[in-house]
Amino acid sequence: MKYFGTVLLFLTTAFLAEAQTYEIGGMAGAANYIGDIGKTNYIHPSTLAVGGIFKWNRSARHAFRASLLVANIKGDDADSDNSRREQRGYSFSNTVKELSIGLEYTFWEFDVHSLESISTPYLYTGLTTFGYSALYKNENNQIEKYDNAISFAIPMVVGYKARVSTNVMMGFEIGARYTFTDNLDGSNPKKGKADDKTLKFGNINNNDWYVFTGITVTFAFGRRPCYCVF
Repeated sequence: MKYFGTVLLFLTTAFLAEAQTYEIGGMAGAANYIGDIGKTNYIHPSTLAVGGIFKWNRSARHAFRASLLVANIKGDDADSDNSRREQRGYSFSNTVKELSIGLEYTFWEFDVHSLESISTPYLYTGLTTFGYSALYKNENNQIEKYDNAISFAIPMVVGYKARVSTNVMMGFEIGARYTFTDNLDGSNPKKGKADDKTLKFGNINNNDWYVFTGITVTFAFGRRPCYCVF
């Protein structure tokens, strides 16, 4: 019995020493796409995007982060400043459902257990996989869906976050996703095994992008960590 108590005390002490701080919350804002239809603005939030976010704070300067995001994207040549696109008159809409995992790095120490007011800029990158509708231009020059597809992207996010109350953090971020596909807009479809060049349009040498602009709100939980071990 005495031995059991000693082991239990050791395990409890070890757990407290290794305990980490976690954050869980949501993301809300707007998205825009950059590709071969419509506007070419890099940051032009225009369609709804919402999701959830989870962070594992491994130190006061970095955290492992995972997020789920659903974003509607669209483009319309009628909104473009390019006269050729205006005359062409294509339009499309799509929905992106992404899972992203990576590392968030803060410029200054951000200890959520600090009793002082804290805030910092941050960067985030990692690997994103997302599902979307594969599109193509039909015989009537309308963009329509022909299949479901999955691709990958590299997220490049810059933001600023602060603690707004006990255990509550709020951030604002702009994050571009460089995708590994050129067919969010139907400009470079691959129908079946054959690559039909007659269906392609725009610049088929550049992949598409989409951008999330919005806020994050997270709630911290867990015991104060011992950052000295990592």
